[in-house]
Amino acid sequence: MEGTPVTSAGVDTRTAILEAARRRLLADGYAGLSTRKVADEAGVPLSQLHYHFGSKGRLILELLDSENRQRLERQSRMYAEEKPLWQRYEQACYFLDDDLDSGYVRVLQEMIAAGWANQEIGDAVRELVSGWFVLLTEVAREAEKRYGPLGPLSAEELGTLVGAAFIGSEAMLLLGCESPAIPIRSALRRVGLLIRDLEEGSARAREAEDAGVRTEP
Repeated sequence: MEGTPVTSAGVDTRTAILEAARRRLLADGYAGLSTRKVADEAGVPLSQLHYHFGSKGRLILELLDSENRQRLERQSRMYAEEKPLWQRYEQACYFLDDDLDSGYVRVLQEMIAAGWANQEIGDAVRELVSGWFVLLTEVAREAEKRYGPLGPLSAEELGTLVGAAFIGSEAMLLLGCESPAIPIRSALRRVGLLIRDLEEGSARAREAEDAGVRTEP
C-alpha cells in the first residue's frame, strides 16, 4: 500500500475529518450537512467523529476557528507592514477574493446563520468575528494618531463600520447580488481612494507646516 493512511494517528484522523467536513459543508450547507457523510468521506467510523468533536456544531466550529485564525493572522501581518494605509486596505480587498475562492467566506456565513438559532454556535461565532473588529479598530486608531480626528467617528465606530461592510458584502456576494447596479467589490475598493486622499492631504499639510506656510483650516 502506498503512503500512510490519514487515519494512522489521532491527529491525522482529526485532520481528515476536518477536511472532509469542509468539503461537505461547501457542498451541502450547514443545514444539510450530515456527520455520517463527513465520516464516510473522511474514511473513518462515525464513532471517531463523535470521539474527536462531539457534535456537528462543534466540528464545524473547530473548522471555522482554524481557518479564521489563519486569515486573521495573515491580515494582522499585512496591516503591520510599513506601507501607506490605503495600500494595505487595498490588499485587504484582494484578500476578500481569495477568501471567497477558498470557501472560507461560505463557512463563516453558514455559521453566522446557524448562530441565529443556536446560542452555543452564536456565542462562538461572535467571539471569532470580534477578533476582526478588534484588529480594524487598532488600524483606525493608527490612522487617528497619524492624521488626526476621523471626522465624527471614534476609532471603534470606524472599525465597526469597515468590519460590518466586509461581512455584509460577503453575504451579498455569496447571494450573487453583484451587478452594475450593486457594484460591491468596486465600492469596497474605492474606500481605499478616500484613505489615500486623507493620507496625501495630511502629508501635504505637514510639508506646508514644516515650510512655515500657514494653511487654511
